[in-house]
Amino acid sequence: MEFSQWTKQLIGGKWREGNSERTYTDRNPFTDEPLLTIRMATRADVDEAYRAAQAAQREWQRVSPFERSAMMNRAAEVFARHRDDIIETLQVETGSTYVKASIEFDSIIGMMREAATYPLRMSGQILPSVIPGKENRIYRVPVGVVGVIGPFNFPMFLAMRAVAPSLACGNGVVLKPASDTLVSGGLLIGKLFEEAGFPPGLLNVVVGAGSEIGDAFVEHPIPRVMAFTGSTEVGRRVAEISGRMLKRVALELGGNNVLIVLEDADVEKAVRSATFGKFLHQGQICMALNRIIVHRRLYEPFLEKFRAAASRLKVGDPREKDTVIGPLINRRQVDRILDLIHSSVEQGARVVLEGRAEGNLIYPYILADVRNDMPIARQEIFGPVAAVIPVDSEEEAIRVANDTEYGLSGSVHAGSLEHGVEVALQLETGMVHVNDQSVNDEPLIAFGGEKASGIGRYGGEWALDEFTTLKWISVQLKERAYPF
Repeated sequence: MEFSQWTKQLIGGKWREGNSERTYTDRNPFTDEPLLTIRMATRADVDEAYRAAQAAQREWQRVSPFERSAMMNRAAEVFARHRDDIIETLQVETGSTYVKASIEFDSIIGMMREAATYPLRMSGQILPSVIPGKENRIYRVPVGVVGVIGPFNFPMFLAMRAVAPSLACGNGVVLKPASDTLVSGGLLIGKLFEEAGFPPGLLNVVVGAGSEIGDAFVEHPIPRVMAFTGSTEVGRRVAEISGRMLKRVALELGGNNVLIVLEDADVEKAVRSATFGKFLHQGQICMALNRIIVHRRLYEPFLEKFRAAASRLKVGDPREKDTVIGPLINRRQVDRILDLIHSSVEQGARVVLEGRAEGNLIYPYILADVRNDMPIARQEIFGPVAAVIPVDSEEEAIRVANDTEYGLSGSVHAGSLEHGVEVALQLETGMVHVNDQSVNDEPLIAFGGEKASGIGRYGGEWALDEFTTLKWISVQLKERAYPF
């Protein structure tokens, strides 16, 4: 993949430079080498992109549902043909290991295949009326234009999770990727949909600084739905502006996800789950394990085996296929995580496995004897640092797990599956996985969080609700008698 080609925005079906005086240099997070420099978008560019999406959408919504479905399947085939390019781009631009990039690619294809079914599932209803001779019809129709703001961690999948369903349902889209992953999270997506033959202007990609175009992207009067994946702090801002503008939102925000290891759990299985759920993509996943809560009877055996497993993980160049832990996205994240470790150790956390930082790499850390009020337990880590909390009972485990503002995902290991389900039902999260870890996403399933982890659900039939609206049309079949 030649990154120097990605220096233009996709607006109105044309590849052109942004109009901002600012430029941004995208860098390889492992080597810190510059990949490209792009001129950023302005508010005027955002306005042009939304107007182009609106104009193209008016025609797109009239395209046969069968043709829209075929177009989505064609796009999935285009993405599939570019598998190697996509994986390489994710490795170079985002620091994804081969395993993580492969998981992301497979998730994209699965989700696109599911989205291809949406045009044929936009069914309506005919309902009776209290008015004699009237027929009530309920139509499911596109919302119009959707604004999508993507994150840096799973940039292509988490953007496509909103882009593909929106397009399939007959909407236009303007996508704003994270600047750190502007190619994999935005421009490459636009190029592949262009290759698949989608109408010019239907999908637009604008790359810009949040300080310059962030509010304007949400405030613009054309988009009726804002889909945002990212931090809770920014998500609150998106929700506040959208509420003032009476827009709908689909928000997937931060997480403080747990793995609860109950007294009767299988320690070996719990350790394997913890290792994957904590260290996949360096822990830079909204669903990654943030806290591992272990019953005291299993506490020391768990720590011993977990330390041994984490010590074996290869750290380094993400382009080497056996690398498990690659670089964090930038040095700011490294410094933030080291501060969390330092302050938590000062407050009494015990270092069981001491890693180190080299550039943007952090070798795995395990902190034991963590309390729920320590920074490492209160804040979303987003890095390869495990916080292990001992508890004396199942009731304490549930109380500790729920003592957070977040509620995205979670997991429970139990000797009895139904007992695990009983505990899962008591966790205040949108998703819980029994005898597994917290990082799961499937195209047919409702994905989303509670509390400060978001609003709405992606996936399956639930995505239809996010990116369509209902229209009531009544038909007076017989002349109506009015009282005056």
